[in-house]
Amino acid sequence: MLPDIDSLALFVRAAELRSLTKAAEASHIGLAAASRRMALLEHRFKTPLLERSSKGVELTPAGASLLPHAKTLLVEINQMQAEMRDHASGRKGALRILANTSAMTESLPEHMAGFARDNPDVRLVLEERWSHEIVRALLASQGDLGVIVEGTPAEGLECLPYATDRIAVVMQPQHPMARAPDMRFADLLDDDLIALESSSSMMRLLTEQAVIAERTLQVRVEVRSFEAVCRMVQAGLGVGLLPYQAASVLGKGMNLTVRPLTEEWAERRMLICMKKERAHHPTVAKLVRHMTASAAA
Repeated sequence: MLPDIDSLALFVRAAELRSLTKAAEASHIGLAAASRRMALLEHRFKTPLLERSSKGVELTPAGASLLPHAKTLLVEINQMQAEMRDHASGRKGALRILANTSAMTESLPEHMAGFARDNPDVRLVLEERWSHEIVRALLASQGDLGVIVEGTPAEGLECLPYATDRIAVVMQPQHPMARAPDMRFADLLDDDLIALESSSSMMRLLTEQAVIAERTLQVRVEVRSFEAVCRMVQAGLGVGLLPYQAASVLGKGMNLTVRPLTEEWAERRMLICMKKERAHHPTVAKLVRHMTASAAA
């Protein structure tokens, strides 16, 4: 017999909160009922899942193995319920799109809006993540389609060309390089840099290029958002590196100079990616055609 969904949800809450008492409260049930549910769940799997103590609960090896499966199952059930609600309300379904920050701040919103206008019976759910997080989520069936930067390991996914962007330098107008005829990466390596987190695909590329140039990046500040990079540059903490289109919009509003890097490697390709079985879904295929046609136009 399969475990019931409520018990799995309770197990996930207990694992995350490290407390069965707090999990019971979050599930709006009594502690005794929660304990019975966990005992039944462990009986069905024939192995302990939680180790209880006066400090709370910890996962056993079996519990640690079950946790990602339980989370994936709960996400899929939530998506199933959302799709059924859409069908009940006359919609054909929902698509979950995961995109990196570059795509979300450039042309993707317009492309999604165009598709939504032409297909009002399809609900689009967009979520911003780093490229490597998108790959993991798609492989775990936590999304229908993703937009990532080329070079991100994506084994197990089908990838198609989508759009391009170019890395640019964001600086104060009085910076010595603001009026240089060409903007080259090597010319910036003596400056303090305002950069995205080291886990971002752009920072990995910049670090690789610094190694090739036998130099070291002088990163003074690491942040998560494009706007935060521009705010730090505006405050005089250094120069920033961001995708050109997004930096142009943000920089204009903050009176900053934005100059694209001229090196060939600074142009990055965006890829549409999905699990191979999702590529044959009619609505997913329709969205992919719309995105590629919009990017080409």
